[in-house]
Amino acid sequence: MPDEERIVRGEDWYGRELSGERFVRYTFYDMDWTEVVNDGAVFDECTFSGVKFNASRHVNAAFTNCVFKGCGFFDAAFEQCKGVGSLFQRCTFGLFKVVGGDWSFAGLPGADLRGAVFEGVRMRECDLTGARLEGAAVTGVDLSGAMLHSARLAGADLRGSELSSLDPLTVRIEGARIDLGQAAVIAAALGFEVG
Repeated sequence: MPDEERIVRGEDWYGRELSGERFVRYTFYDMDWTEVVNDGAVFDECTFSGVKFNASRHVNAAFTNCVFKGCGFFDAAFEQCKGVGSLFQRCTFGLFKVVGGDWSFAGLPGADLRGAVFEGVRMRECDLTGARLEGAAVTGVDLSGAMLHSARLAGADLRGSELSSLDPLTVRIEGARIDLGQAAVIAAALGFEVG
């Protein structure tokens, strides 16, 4: 497909299979992507505005340097996908699940990710400023250099995740689960000498 910007508006892609397709600099407006099956499709520098991704499944797909505005991700699942450099604004994420893949430099500031699952994902330098992650499972996640200021992590399962950029004085962490190695990292961040 040509690299010039293309606009797709109001189309119903319910249940469509996008396997292996490639979209560069496309803009998708007010579309229904409910139950889309995406195995290996590539979206680069695309904009999604008002797109419903509900119950969609994405495997080995790439969404690089994309912008998502006012999109719905209810029960959406991403497995071994790339979300590098993508920005999510005013999106909803009920029952959202991400397993593996690379979401480094993604922007999720202020996102309501309560109860979401992030498992074994690389999220280096991801912007989670003010994100709501209460009750979320954020296990085995590489959060090196992530922006977590004012994030709400109460009751979250953080075991196995890299937490060196977490400042326990700027986040809500009551009831969050961590392992012993993480406890030492957080204690050191608070100024304690461990050992």
